[in-house]
Amino acid sequence: MKKSEVVVLTIFVVSLLAINIHSYFRKESLKAAYSALIERSMIQLSINDVGESELESLPGIGPVLARRIIDYRDRIGRYKSLEELKQVKGIGDKLYLKISPYLKL
Repeated sequence: MKKSEVVVLTIFVVSLLAINIHSYFRKESLKAAYSALIERSMIQLSINDVGESELESLPGIGPVLARRIIDYRDRIGRYKSLEELKQVKGIGDKLYLKISPYLKL
């Protein structure tokens, strides 16, 4: 491989890394801002329309529990009440009380 090819390849790889790093931090920044709005109860998430990443912005909800909430919704259709969340494995009374102010149907 010629020296000029190595230089071009190196510049290309560094550029891709920089783009990926920028995208990651932008995504994390947006997620933090969104979480802050939710925590201040300025917005409520529709449990029947929300995606995994939005669910993960709720206190006590990680990727596994977010996936279970959506899987349950996919099985039953739409949630008819917020209390149905308690049917999802891992959501008990305590967690339900913690997340319910941030949710709506």
